[in-house]
Formats: sequence, C-alpha cells, structure tokens
Amino acid sequence: MKLLASLLLFMFSSLLFGGVVVAESLNQKHPFSGRNKLFVFGDSYVDIGNTKPDGTGAWAVPYGITYPGKPSGRFSDGHISTDFLAQLLRIKLPVTYAKKDDADKTRLQYGMSFAYGGTGVFDTYANYPNMTAQINLFEQLLGNVYSPSDLSSSVALVSVAGNDYITFILANRKDPAKLLGFKTFISQVVNQTELNLRKIHTLGVKKIAIPSLTPLWYIPKIANSSLIIKVIVQDLVEFHNGLLQKSVVKLNKENNHSAFTIIDYYNTFLAVFNNKGEIPGIPTFQNTSIPCLGDDGKVCADPKSAFFWDGIHPTQEGWKAVYKVLRHNITAALMPKA
Repeated sequence: MKLLASLLLFMFSSLLFGGVVVAESLNQKHPFSGRNKLFVFGDSYVDIGNTKPDGTGAWAVPYGITYPGKPSGRFSDGHISTDFLAQLLRIKLPVTYAKKDDADKTRLQYGMSFAYGGTGVFDTYANYPNMTAQINLFEQLLGNVYSPSDLSSSVALVSVAGNDYITFILANRKDPAKLLGFKTFISQVVNQTELNLRKIHTLGVKKIAIPSLTPLWYIPKIANSSLIIKVIVQDLVEFHNGLLQKSVVKLNKENNHSAFTIIDYYNTFLAVFNNKGEIPGIPTFQNTSIPCLGDDGKVCADPKSAFFWDGIHPTQEGWKAVYKVLRHNITAALMPKA
C-alpha cells in the first residue's frame, strides 16, 4: 500500500514542480456558422490569456514564440485547443474574461473564455476561480451582456485536464490510506463535472463539449517514469473517462437529445502518437516524450517537429494535428444541422 501511495505522490508532485506552474495565424476569414459564440471553462489546455500577465508561466518567454511571437497567456508556443475549435466551428475567438472591460464591445458577441490555467473542478493550488466559480462569473453576465437567444446559438467548451488529481495527491501525500482512495476522489470530480455541465445547459447553452482525459502516461513528465507508474496512470485515466462517458449518456437521456458531446482526446492523442504516415496530413512526431522546451529553458530548433511544448502541454503543431483528426466528429456533433 505504501509503495502505491509513494508512486502516486512521485508522479503528481513531479507534474506540479517539474517546471510548469501551472507562426502562422489561424484563418478567420470565413462566414460565421449558425453557432456564433463560444464560451470556455476550464484549465491551461483551453486558457487563452486569463491568468495574470506577470512574466511567469504562460506569460514568460519563450511561450508564444510561434504565435503571436510573444507570450499571450497560452500554455504553448502558439495556438491551443480553444483556437482550433473556434476555427473548426467557424466561430471567431472569444474575448477573455480578464480583458472583457477593456475589449471592444463588438468582441463580446463572439463569446467569452472563463478558463484559467492551473484550475480544476475543485480548488487547486492555483489562486484562480475553480470551474463552479467560472460558471458563476458566466451567469452574472446573463441578462445584461448575453441574452437567451445568444446562448441558444452557442457552444460551451469545458476542459478538465487533471489539476484536481495533482492537488489531491499533494494534499494527502502523508496519508497513504487516503491516497489509496484515489478512485473515490475521481468519482467526486466526475460527479461535480456532471453538475457543472447540467448547470451550463440549464443557463441556456444548447451544445456543450467536454474533452476526455488524454493518455497522460505519454506526457513528458510521466513518459520517462517507471513502467508501474505509467500503468497506474493509465488505470486512473481510463477510470475517469469511463465515468465521464456514463455521465454524458445520463445527461443526454435527461434532455432527450445530444446536447452534450465528449471530444475524444484519449483516442485522438493515441492516433497522433502512433501515426507512421497512415493518417493523411498529420505529421509523424518522432519522439513524443521529448518536449520542445527543455527544463533548462532551451527551445528546440523547430517547434513544428515536437508534439509537446513543455512537460504537459502540446505545441501548436500538436494541437493542429489533434484537431485535424477530430474535424469530422466535432463538426458533426456541434455544427447546426442544415
């Protein structure tokens, strides 16, 4: 029991303390789709600049080196998940909640991102709003910034990438018995996620997309660990994704239509990692366990050659490959029917 607890502690503390505290422009010259607003909730996989621009984390050089050429608050060298989803849905990129008061009011018509890097479904060590608080910020704008008709033609992206699990391990690192109750905590995370998804839908958003957890044992911070650690991580990820799938099925049954959609990061990331040229237009990343940005702060010669930017987050090219694979399924699920 103590061995398993120690392995879990090592795995997640290395994620938090291993260096992450927390180009071309996408072509937006296209007509809007019928869904013309995007609301974003979650963490660093979808945060496009809500964290404080204090020169650290995603606001430090060399983040943003590919796009826009300087740090923009994105946890990557360039565009991330939110950028590519907006492009795929033919929706202009939403404004960030942090900059809403300074933005041109016409920007508000494209939606808003409430996501903050480092946050989770529950409170984490990041001093930013958790997902429930993010949804409350969204609710406060209803009736004065956004109307019911705005929401009926919108999509919500809700990202839960694992920060809750890092926090749980660190908070219970001296209590092996609690660490061994990890699956109970995963159930709590998914149950709260279900409540949050239901709340967003109740507020009026008709289409809601939530990514599955990625195969975390491939990320550089874990990929070079022992086999037993990777096996444990795989078990935890698959348990989370199985519960999430059941929650989404339940939510769709409640509404008698497919309002909720899982974006299958799990299988898509695996397909990209294992691609040897079988998927047209997708790069063959040679070694996904080596990030472009090293722990020493040095950047690889060509960020396009790497799937991961740092120890956790994909490069722009990595995200681009993921969304090329996802394109058909996402548009079929989230675009309005003709």
